[in-house]
Amino acid sequence: MQILLKDEKLDFTNFLFVALMIFVFSGVGGFVYETIFYKLAWGYFVKRGTTFGPWIPIYGVGGLCMTLSIWRWQKNPLAVFLISFFVCGILEFIVGFFLFHGMNIRLWDYNTEPWNFGNIAGYVCLRSVLIFGLFGFLLFYGVIPAILSIKNHLPKSLFRFISCLLASAFIADIIIHMILKGMSHF
Repeated sequence: MQILLKDEKLDFTNFLFVALMIFVFSGVGGFVYETIFYKLAWGYFVKRGTTFGPWIPIYGVGGLCMTLSIWRWQKNPLAVFLISFFVCGILEFIVGFFLFHGMNIRLWDYNTEPWNFGNIAGYVCLRSVLIFGLFGFLLFYGVIPAILSIKNHLPKSLFRFISCLLASAFIADIIIHMILKGMSHF
């Protein structure tokens, strides 16, 4: 299987290591966005996300969903925006709905947040999906080319090591948080 990302053909193995970096960069990007947004909206800093590190898992998953959904249309900026808008909006709604109705967890609630026009049951709003559309644009025209440039300038084994190290730290952070959160219920 070959995937063309920004004029570079990647076999499955190379794509996997690039995807790990997309997961990490998207998670960090979501953390930065939410930190800035809530500082502007509420006037003070709030540690966003459920992990200890500077990343938010749903943004990492969203970055991967965007990549897998868009790569065939990456040369069409409008398609990149619209697919990101819809794919991540649907992801946010499904995850929010499942967490609330399946696990009785509410990680976000647009009913109580500023600038929530187009709010659907607190799970998704127009602001969030517009941001996801912009993130898709940034991902395909900024982040992925930067990741590919790093990949091409580093020895293959070093790029793979860095990809695994960063993704492992992110995933371990998620698992540790889930274990500790689970212990707090007893």
